[in-house]
Amino acid sequence: MATTTHPVHPPLGPARAAWLLVTRSYTVYRQQWKLFLTGFLEPVFFLFSIGIGVGQLVADFEVGGQSIPYAEFVAPGMLAVSAFNGALMDSTYNVFFKLKYDKLYDQMLATPLTTSDIARGEILWGQLRGSSYSVAFLLLMWALGMLHSWTAILALPAALLIGFAFSAVCMAATTWMTSWQDFDKITLLQLPLFLFSATFFPITAYDGWLRWVVEVTPLYRGVVLCRELTLGQVGWESAVSVVYLVVMGLIGLAVVRRRLDTLLLT
Repeated sequence: MATTTHPVHPPLGPARAAWLLVTRSYTVYRQQWKLFLTGFLEPVFFLFSIGIGVGQLVADFEVGGQSIPYAEFVAPGMLAVSAFNGALMDSTYNVFFKLKYDKLYDQMLATPLTTSDIARGEILWGQLRGSSYSVAFLLLMWALGMLHSWTAILALPAALLIGFAFSAVCMAATTWMTSWQDFDKITLLQLPLFLFSATFFPITAYDGWLRWVVEVTPLYRGVVLCRELTLGQVGWESAVSVVYLVVMGLIGLAVVRRRLDTLLLT
C-alpha cells in the first residue's frame, strides 16, 4: 500500500523570517501611504510653529559652548520624536489589533515561523517605520540649512536605534493590554516624554532630582543623542545614550518573545 509523504519545511532563518514579516507589513501599508504622511507631518508642524515661529522671540541657545538659533535646538529633538512616534504607533495599536482581534500571530504560527520570528519581524518593521519619518525629517533639516557637521549623517543610525528601543518596549507593553481603553496609559506616558525630554528647552532648566529623572528617561537619551550628532558635539555622553537604547531594546525584545510564548503557545 503506497503511502503519501508530505514535504517537511525546515525552520526559516532569523533574517529571512524577519524579512518576510517586513515585506507583509510593507504590502499592507503600501496602499495606506497617508498614514505615513501624517506621522511625518506632526513633528514638522511643531518645528515650524515652535522652533521657527516662537524661535523668533527666543534668543540663541548655547549648547556645549556653541551658540545656535532656537530652531536648530528644537529640530534634533523633533528628529528623535519622529522615530519615537512611528515606532510607538506601529508597536502598540497595530500589534494589539493583530494579537487580540485579527489573530494574525496565531495564523503565522501554523507556518514555519516562531514567536521569536514574529517578535523580531514586528519590532524591525516598527523600527523602520519610525526611522523613515526621521530620514524625511533629516532631509528637511538639511534643506533648511540646519546641519553644519558631517556627524549629522550618523543621526540616521541613531534614529534606527531609537526606533528599535521604543518598538521593542512598546510591543512588550502591548502584550499586557486587554482592551482599547488601556491605550490611555500609552498617551499618559507619551505626552510627558514628548514635552519634558529637553525637546523644547535645555536640561539645565531643571534642578536637583527632577533633572536626574529627566536624564534617565528614554526619549531624553534619544533627543540628546540626535542633538549631539547634528551639532557635531559627539562625546562620551553619546556613547552612554547608545548603550542605554541598545540595552532598552534588547530587554524589550526578550520580554516580547516570552510574552508571545505565554499568550500563543500555552
